[in-house]
Amino acid sequence: MFCTSLLKLSCRRLGVIALACLSLAMSACGSGESATVTESVDDIFQDAMAAYQDEDWLDARRLFNVIRLQYPASQYADDAQYYLAEINFARKEYILAAFNYSSVYRSFPRSEFVQRAHYQEAMCYFRLSPSFNRDQSYTDQAISKFSEYQSYFPNDSLAQEASQRIEELREKLARREYETAVLYVKMRSLRSAIVYYDSVIDSYPDTPFLELAYVGKIRTLVELKNSDDARETIRLYRRNFPNGQLNDDVNDLEEDL
Repeated sequence: MFCTSLLKLSCRRLGVIALACLSLAMSACGSGESATVTESVDDIFQDAMAAYQDEDWLDARRLFNVIRLQYPASQYADDAQYYLAEINFARKEYILAAFNYSSVYRSFPRSEFVQRAHYQEAMCYFRLSPSFNRDQSYTDQAISKFSEYQSYFPNDSLAQEASQRIEELREKLARREYETAVLYVKMRSLRSAIVYYDSVIDSYPDTPFLELAYVGKIRTLVELKNSDDARETIRLYRRNFPNGQLNDDVNDLEEDL
C-alpha cells in the first residue's frame, strides 16, 4: 500500500516536471523564432543615420559595418563606407579615415560620394601634416592628394580651397628648408647652408621665404668671399624684388664686397 502511494506520488512529480520542461521548450522555441526576425537593410540604415546625427559614433559605426559586411550589394553600401570614413575623421583617426575614403571611390566609382571622398582623403593628410621641423611625408602626401583632386575636379568650388591648402603646405616645406639653412650658418657649415638657400629659391619661389633665402645666400657668399656669385645673386634679387623689404640689407652687403 505504502509502495503504491509512493509510486503514484513519484509519477505525479514526474508529470509536473515533464510539463514544466515542455513549457520551457515551447517558450524557448517561441523566443527563438522572434530572434530570427531581423531588421531590413532600410531599417538598419535609418538607425545608423540616426546614431550618426546624434554623434553616437560607436553605435553608428557598428550599424554601418553591418551594412558594409552583410549587405555589400545594397543601395546603402557606398553610404555606409563613406560614413564610416566620416566617423573616423570626426574621431581624429585620420590614417583609418584616409583608407576608408579611398575605399569609397575605389569600390564605388559611380557613388555620389566619390568627389567628396577624394577631397576628404586629402584633408586627412593635411591634418596629419606636422610642424615644419618634423618629417614632412604627410605634407607631401597632402599636396599630392589636393593636386589630384584639382586634376579630377578642376571646376569644383573646392578646387580653389585645395589651392589654398597647397599654398599653406608649400610654405611649411619652404620654411623647413630655410630654417635648415639658418641652422647650418650657425654651425658654420656655410656651403651646406647655400645648398638649402638654393632649395628655397629653386623649389619654393611662390612662398614668403624666397626673399629671405636670397638675402641669406648673399650674406653667406659674402662671408665666403665669393664675390662673383654674390654679385650675381644680388642681381637676381633686385630683378625679383625691385621694391624688396630687405633692399637696405642687400645694399649693405654689396658695400661689404
